[in-house]
Amino acid sequence: MANPRLALAFILGTVTLDAIGIGVIFPVMPDLIREVTGLSLSQAALWGGTLATSFAVMQFLFGPLIGALSDRFGRRPVLLLSLVVMALDYLVMALASTIWLLLAARVVAGITAATFSTAAAYIADITPPEKRGSRFGLIGAGFGVGFVLGPLIGGLLAGIDTRAPFYVAAGLATANLFFGYFVLPETITEATRRPFSLARANPLGALRAVSRLPGVRLTLACFVILGIAMNVYPAVWAYYGQARFGWDNGMVGVSLAVYGVSFALGQALLVGPLIRRFGEHRAAHYGMWVNVITLAGLGLVVSPILALALTPVTALGGVVTPALQALASRSAPANAQGEVQGVLSSLNAIAMITSPLIMTSTFSHFTRPDAPIFAPGAPFLLASGLMLCCIALHVLGPKIWPQQANKPA
Repeated sequence: MANPRLALAFILGTVTLDAIGIGVIFPVMPDLIREVTGLSLSQAALWGGTLATSFAVMQFLFGPLIGALSDRFGRRPVLLLSLVVMALDYLVMALASTIWLLLAARVVAGITAATFSTAAAYIADITPPEKRGSRFGLIGAGFGVGFVLGPLIGGLLAGIDTRAPFYVAAGLATANLFFGYFVLPETITEATRRPFSLARANPLGALRAVSRLPGVRLTLACFVILGIAMNVYPAVWAYYGQARFGWDNGMVGVSLAVYGVSFALGQALLVGPLIRRFGEHRAAHYGMWVNVITLAGLGLVVSPILALALTPVTALGGVVTPALQALASRSAPANAQGEVQGVLSSLNAIAMITSPLIMTSTFSHFTRPDAPIFAPGAPFLLASGLMLCCIALHVLGPKIWPQQANKPA
């Protein structure tokens, strides 16, 4: 008989590997892009935004499709196949000698990372609705651990070779594949299996279907704005650290590790208690205010010590994503959890598409030689303003859709 704890460990490990795949390139990307293109740091930042956007475009296109496939054929085959492709893709990135091959590799990586929604659907399958917020927090913790390991792997191994981190990531993906093959049971049964519908497997069709669920539209809108604001970290942190504080690859990796540890601990230790105490709606509201303050602080700070001191505070803002996920999951029937999580994956992808372009362009504008004001923190100030817009939308929830202002479980 399958051990449910081992299955949960595999799911969290898969999410962690997804995060490693994103985070491993942060410290090395500026140098890697400059290595294969010969461009300046400011120009490399624009290419970095393009690579991040291509990754997100694939998540947008394939999130609902993979979610629908997992509702039809099961979570297990989708997750295991994604790990096979992920391991091969890391090897391609390790060998890439041109920016175009690197771009192609990020496209494939974006497709495999869309299985994040399948992992979330698996959690929803095995968790009662009132406990999903806490379990989604564990997914966030796994993402945070990956956010620590990825930059650390990238930053420390970059001293050996800019390609070394990708070989290590390929090995980790392969190890997790074998682990999952032996411990992961299927959660889709004949009672919850749903016929595949191409009309609902594309992003627009799935979004249209999910938005008809009672009380979910405002949650989806907040999810998008939140994603655009919070993706400022992966979009510009490495460039911001170099420009503002003169950090090298190793220090960028350490700073990202501080962020990742704080985020992981917050997701594992704070999300559950906060949601039980305040309910999903209020917990998300309070977390949004934390994000406003920390983002504004990073935009204005000039001391690297103060920047690192602010970083752990961001953990309190990490409650927002699992709280919104739980609100959306509560609205969906058992046979549509993959679809709902797929839509959330696509909405997050929209944020990942737009945020890097907006944030790296803002960074480039305020750091170029003829910039009117030298302000590497400008993207963080912009993100803080977006979070204020998110709060404005979120507080309308109880007035428009009272059922979303749920009380503590």
